[in-house]
Amino acid sequence: MQPQDTTTLQGVVAELSPQLIPSRFEKAQQPSPSGLQLGFRTLRQRLWIELHWQADSARFHAAPPPARIGEGSTLAQQLQHGLSGLALVRLEQPPWERVVELGFAERPGAPERRRLVLELMGRHSNLFLLDEQGLVVATGRQVREHQSRLRPIGTGDAYSPPPPLQGAMPDLEEPFERWQLRVSLLPEPLSKALMGSYRGISPALRNQLLQRAGLDGQTPVHFLEPQDWQRLHEAWTDWLQALATPPLPFIPEGKGYRCWGAPSDKPEAPSEPLAFNLALASYYGEGAQRLQFERNSHRLRQQLQQLISKEEREIKRQQQLLQRSDDEGLLQRQADLLLCRPDVNSIGHQQLTLEDPEGGPDLVLSLDPQLSLVTQAQKLYQRARKLRRSVTAIEQRLELHRQRLELLDNSRLQLELAEPGDEALMEALSEDLAPFLEARRTSRNSRRSSEGVPQPLELSSPDGLRLLVGRNHRQNDWISFRQARRGDLWFHAQEQPGSHVVLKGSEGLSSEADLQAAADLAAHFSRSRGNRRVPVVMVETEQLQRIPGMGPGLVRHGGGDVLWGEPDRAAALLPSLKR
Repeated sequence: MQPQDTTTLQGVVAELSPQLIPSRFEKAQQPSPSGLQLGFRTLRQRLWIELHWQADSARFHAAPPPARIGEGSTLAQQLQHGLSGLALVRLEQPPWERVVELGFAERPGAPERRRLVLELMGRHSNLFLLDEQGLVVATGRQVREHQSRLRPIGTGDAYSPPPPLQGAMPDLEEPFERWQLRVSLLPEPLSKALMGSYRGISPALRNQLLQRAGLDGQTPVHFLEPQDWQRLHEAWTDWLQALATPPLPFIPEGKGYRCWGAPSDKPEAPSEPLAFNLALASYYGEGAQRLQFERNSHRLRQQLQQLISKEEREIKRQQQLLQRSDDEGLLQRQADLLLCRPDVNSIGHQQLTLEDPEGGPDLVLSLDPQLSLVTQAQKLYQRARKLRRSVTAIEQRLELHRQRLELLDNSRLQLELAEPGDEALMEALSEDLAPFLEARRTSRNSRRSSEGVPQPLELSSPDGLRLLVGRNHRQNDWISFRQARRGDLWFHAQEQPGSHVVLKGSEGLSSEADLQAAADLAAHFSRSRGNRRVPVVMVETEQLQRIPGMGPGLVRHGGGDVLWGEPDRAAALLPSLKR
């Protein structure tokens, strides 16, 4: 996400202040470890603001009414207690600083009792609640001496503002010659010269200015032509004029945004109040959701890889044990041949060569000179019986690990198909991994919530029948057994990990188009979705059987028909299907 810079912060404060000042503080909640949501009551409405001090998404803006979450956190309770009964009488940003201050008093015009300071400085971002003496009452995070030698600060310390940014303050009235002289003072690349000469020039703003002027930031300042300086100064002036005439526009650009110089060069004022703030709230909210999704995906991907590697190692080990059990027949033959040599029945032989009566190669046995041949034959019989007994157990363990590997491979497939915002699927996949990770529920409430009713993907077929798509093991089991009725049809990619798809034929007559849509979905939500055509098994749900001793999601069936599904056709159909 694009960091919130001084330009954006200035636009936020300019638009928000008339709507929020004055207002009565009502509510504080902390939805994340580095984020606060504060609710205020004005004469006309209730407004919410968000303050975040996480390094990669530090920001301040108004926000839509949030869900109730994080009311019981320590920081939220400290603010609830410290700001209770007070009014917000001041909201300001020190000139060209990435800091915003909120002043609270008993009423407008009264001395301030509390100050809330949010510093938006990358990894040094933080939040402070101050009393009337300027002492820190609460903080977003304590800063120890080993974390900052210049400015350690914690609860009970006197607050000191961060060091001011370097460079001159941008000024719309500054003459062109002085501006050019300041930027070209040192023989540096243009991008570095812009950021070093003036305050408030973020990397995003620098790139926007250079793009507007059509210049390369790596060009040394002394190589610029007079017309280059003129175009850059025009962009500079446009930026400062936009700041002087709020509200600012929100213009998406790639993965970021711009808040000055609309494409028409004449940005219209937003028609609705707080449009700029709410656009930022949407941008950063979606970005935070995407970052959280990426973190969860990375965590689940690592866990899955570790579990899959473990099951593959176990399968290899069981296969090796099974190969060793093949020696059972050889040991039996060796024992039989020893007892068939009455001419060799005395102790003292070190080695014995036996001819195989079945025509096989001669067997050379190393003997124990301290034991008789009968005793050694009995030991061979015992080892053969032990290997025979172990074969059944090894085969059962081998099948167990293969089935567990199939479940994990299906979870990995669903994770690859997951999209940002699909938190329900991510939670369901985490639940699938819990038995493998031997996760323990810490409370009855968490156990109940994790064992709630599964929510499979529900679509409509071309003729209006319901199509259920399982996105994890529990959902697959739920639609294939718990929700299945006589007449329902089950679809799954043949011999490939993938989702269970159930066409609810019990709710009406299914057409060929319905069957084809279900087959296409089963192909799309499978490991073979990259192929043009995928064989899909269609079975009546009555023929499905759970595999005893295995977790949910694994089934076996007899018979069935094979249809050809086309993943691309399902991908094109998905947006038009009704969830």
